[in-house]
Amino acid sequence: MSPVLAGVLQLLALTAALALAYRPLGDHMAKVYSSEKHYKPEKWIYKAIGANPSAQMRWPAYLRGVLAFSAVSVLFLYGLQRLQGVLPGSLGFQAIDPDQAFNTAASFVANTNWQSYAGEQAMGHVVQTGGLAVQNFVSAAVGMAVAVALVRGFARSRTGELGNFWADLVRGTVRILLPISVIGALVLVACGAIQNFSGIHEVGQFLGGTQQWNGGAVASQEVIKELGTNGGGYFNANSAHPFENPTPFSNLFEIFLILVIPFALTRTFGRMVGNLRQGYAILATMATIWLGFTALMMWTEFAHHGPALQAAGGAMEGKETRFGVGASAIFSVATTLTSTGAVNSFHSSFTGLGGGIQLLGMQLGEIAPGGVGSGLYGMLVMAIIAVFIAGLMVGRTPEYLGKKIGTREIKFAACYILVTPALVLGFTAAAMALPTPPHSMLNSGAHGFSEVLYAYTSGANNNGSAFGGLNADTQWFNSTIGIAMLLGRFLPMVFVLALAGSLAEQKPVPETAGTLRTDKPLYTGLLVGTILIVTGLTYFPALALGPLAEGLAS
Repeated sequence: MSPVLAGVLQLLALTAALALAYRPLGDHMAKVYSSEKHYKPEKWIYKAIGANPSAQMRWPAYLRGVLAFSAVSVLFLYGLQRLQGVLPGSLGFQAIDPDQAFNTAASFVANTNWQSYAGEQAMGHVVQTGGLAVQNFVSAAVGMAVAVALVRGFARSRTGELGNFWADLVRGTVRILLPISVIGALVLVACGAIQNFSGIHEVGQFLGGTQQWNGGAVASQEVIKELGTNGGGYFNANSAHPFENPTPFSNLFEIFLILVIPFALTRTFGRMVGNLRQGYAILATMATIWLGFTALMMWTEFAHHGPALQAAGGAMEGKETRFGVGASAIFSVATTLTSTGAVNSFHSSFTGLGGGIQLLGMQLGEIAPGGVGSGLYGMLVMAIIAVFIAGLMVGRTPEYLGKKIGTREIKFAACYILVTPALVLGFTAAAMALPTPPHSMLNSGAHGFSEVLYAYTSGANNNGSAFGGLNADTQWFNSTIGIAMLLGRFLPMVFVLALAGSLAEQKPVPETAGTLRTDKPLYTGLLVGTILIVTGLTYFPALALGPLAEGLAS
């Protein structure tokens, strides 16, 4: 079987699996977030944290819950790392340095999972399992809660109430993420992923010396790393490591985990607003971009030149032979079009245009299908921008799902889409202008610029994947990327929740003959075009200096 055919068949199998899971998972999540019932374990949690899950919150109260919980999480995870040297199960590792502890705490709480350290050489079992893995669950649940709050903003009228953050947080964790993670971990263990609390072992000979490996609860962390679109690996090699991702089947299963909740949330959206066709329109937009990017990535990586690349069947540098070019291309697109950031190959070794596709996938806002929760609310913001543009074309006040999109709503949407580019381009410019940061670049020229641009794009968009070739474990990069991750995560949430509150206060507008049908293919095409033009062109000058210049020169 040719490598190209193998890649196409894997893409078809993945698409079929996602289609089978779409309806049951989407309906289940809609029931979870619409239910009035509280399970007994959930009641224990509410009692422990002193929350009233039945109290409705307006958007400022909902936002305070998000920020307060996340701030406490940052402090807890930072403290856990700084105390690692005196904790049991530390495997002899010392406390993490302050700048790296801050960077890691900000990273995992912001659902980014950027890692400027090698996990197997720095983190013990307590930090990995009791700190990082816990944040993989709750940071994903926070994103889902904010998305559901925005959906309620569309579904409700004449009220500013968006639900209860604490109930949404707990239900998302207990009823959605935990059950799927238990099943997924068993699948990964069956595939060969390790799950233990063993210490450090010396194995074999490596360049005249022994090689050391430590065990860990890898399968359980791997599954929520992908399912919650987190991406932080137990090992430095991430999902290229055989302990995390042993076989081609486990690789395809992990891609499925990355995509299944973000895609299924579009049905949850349609179910909660009472119009499944609206959910299908959002799904079609996401799927069009995802399939387009995947096809383009596979083409760039298979369109090789020279006898060595022809013999390998594609650009195999930096890719695992057990996965090949096709599976590596599918994985890289899935992880950069979502906020996952996991890698099963070395992104810096992709072709110049392939690296540009990875960058653009993040720069679009990771909305196709995007992160768990963040992909849906990012796409809904772009949907509002699209109907506003359509309204300008015909001279009519734009409407979406029976809500007028006025000046206030557009201001919130505009602020949302401007935050991340300002962070990415501002920090990249500063890093390239100052004398010290460029010393961390392994390469010069266009590729070196891409390394820095990728780092801030990954951090501010809460992706977390690394391009490679950049020494980011410095005070400058740890601090500035940490700030970019926190601002890139929580500033957009401020505007999303404010937008949700504004929509929930409106009274519904009756549909007329002049109302733009937002459940038709015409609108889907308009939305795809809006995403590519409004967000994609923002980064075009930077992309021209980096991956485009490299790709055209090769």
